[in-house]
Amino acid sequence: FFNINELVCLRVERDDVFKHGHALIFKLIDTEKISGLRVDHVDGLYDPAGYLQKVRERAPDTFVVVEKILDLEETLPRSWPVQGTTGYDFMNYVNGLFCMRRHEKAMNRVYDNFTGFKTPCEQVLFDKKQLIIEKHMGGDVDNLALLLKSISARDRHGRDITLYGLRRALVEVLATFPVYRTYIRNGTVTIEDSKYIETAVETAVQKQPALVKELQFIRQFLLLDLPDYMSEDEKVHRTRFVMRFQQFTGPLMAKGFEDTTLYVYNRLLSLNEVGGDPCNFGIDLETFHRFNKLRGRLWPYTLNTTSTHDTKRGEDVRARIHVLSEIPKEWETNLKSWNKINSAKKNKVHGLTVPDTNDEYFLYQTLVGLFPFSQGIDNRFTCRIKDYAIKAVREAKVHTAWLQADSAYEDAYMSFIDKILDPGLDNTFMKEFLPFAKKVAHFGLLNGLSQTLIKTTSPGVPDFYQGTELWDLNLVDPDNRRPVDFEKRKTIFKGIQKSTKHGMLECIEELLATKEDGRVKLFLIHKALRMRARLSTVFQEGRYIPLRMSGTLKDHIIAFARQRDRDWAVTIVPRYLTGLIEEGQYPLGPEIWKDTSLMLPENHPRTWRDAITDQFVDGEDHMIVGDALRFFPVSLLIGTEN
Repeated sequence: FFNINELVCLRVERDDVFKHGHALIFKLIDTEKISGLRVDHVDGLYDPAGYLQKVRERAPDTFVVVEKILDLEETLPRSWPVQGTTGYDFMNYVNGLFCMRRHEKAMNRVYDNFTGFKTPCEQVLFDKKQLIIEKHMGGDVDNLALLLKSISARDRHGRDITLYGLRRALVEVLATFPVYRTYIRNGTVTIEDSKYIETAVETAVQKQPALVKELQFIRQFLLLDLPDYMSEDEKVHRTRFVMRFQQFTGPLMAKGFEDTTLYVYNRLLSLNEVGGDPCNFGIDLETFHRFNKLRGRLWPYTLNTTSTHDTKRGEDVRARIHVLSEIPKEWETNLKSWNKINSAKKNKVHGLTVPDTNDEYFLYQTLVGLFPFSQGIDNRFTCRIKDYAIKAVREAKVHTAWLQADSAYEDAYMSFIDKILDPGLDNTFMKEFLPFAKKVAHFGLLNGLSQTLIKTTSPGVPDFYQGTELWDLNLVDPDNRRPVDFEKRKTIFKGIQKSTKHGMLECIEELLATKEDGRVKLFLIHKALRMRARLSTVFQEGRYIPLRMSGTLKDHIIAFARQRDRDWAVTIVPRYLTGLIEEGQYPLGPEIWKDTSLMLPENHPRTWRDAITDQFVDGEDHMIVGDALRFFPVSLLIGTEN
């Protein structure tokens, strides 16, 4: 399991191990104690497809999803007998919608100017994967090279290639591999598998042209480009090598990307997420719609998630940090001011000022994303930040690491955090930081409401990680695994139900006035899930229809319809609001949205009721956004014939 020897796993591809290890699971299914399975780290298996087929044969009616990290252009293998994934793919598409793509160059300049970090994101990933290979997984690569050499010694074209050359070439291919893994089995190479292997080898040749002979030999091996004269026994040996190679690329990507690169390349931390791509600055709306339409057609019961136990930041932390992409100049102005104020609080270690500017940049983003709505800090909050900072710098493996901790650097960093978070009245940094953090928090919560409704109404099954019913201001494990106060949530929910009975609009007004407590998010989840249950066939089987926008502010709205027979549901959510409203204001009414409207499809209903506010909205060929967003920041319109 990665580089932790104590967690070496079972060889589940063996039938006897599979049956023994899964006896309890299948007993629980047979006795109807559980109805669904989540397959963790499916890419770590020797033969994922074979394993999943065994599970399906033994549990034919069980809901099964796999924890599979997909590249933004990658799709889940259609042959897998599962309902879909645990939702990281959906999370990162939705996440990218709230990153303002047109400010990419401006954010690049802010990051470069503040930190002096010039290495391109793609190069960082390549370097860190090589680091993981040499520092932590060298033995695995040695074994792969030895296995390859033992096979190639019997090949007329490969017998002259040295073990040293094969190892160097393997390292290059592994470091340039574009996805977590391929799924070659039984001698079959799919078009997708071939594409990823070709990409890796071509990139490796560009980086190391002197290894072209070795790399082309490995390419033939991985593509199972086998000559006719080869015996069946030789073909089996080659297939086994490829399957072993595939089993290794996944953990390498996880350690090199998730657990290293995501703590080094810090341009916009909301993009540094499991299954995400910090090199890619956001997602355009058309791409998101194509993704959703494909999911609705191929994987209608896959999970839609926005937070899990493994996400690097809670969904509402990311929603806040995205706001920075809308205001790069203001962000930069504050960065420079904070850096100047806090410069005297740093110490020198090994001739280096601690923290370095990249770690400092990382810290300020983290504070913006996590700072309590109450605008107050205590020792518990400071301890959370310090614990997280230690984890981050050790994962980055630049100044310190888990296996070789540099206590001097870490102690100096902790001292810096203590000083800048000092709750004393003379803390100049806090006086300057608080107004900015408060502003970002307001716009971040609006992003949070938008992504919640998108998740609940998109194709797939909405998944809510425990605790995210209220604002999810958590960081990576162990911060996001603290006890959840479920009794508090039950009490809040009962209060919301009671308030709505006495007047929906009055209840909404009160929830928006007290937005910091998170009740407004739970209210939205309740209303959206209630309507989803009533119109289950629409959301489970209905068409997904992107809606065209027109008007001055069309780029600030995301809208789509779900339709089945005569039943319709339309989702309308805003984004990029810092230039439209003031801090503390809500994007409500025609005075904000002016001429912005959405075009309705043919044969749509003429009258709509908002499932969130219970108010009616008229819509002929088009619908005025200001009418739909008159009382609440997002809208779920249900078509009605009466």
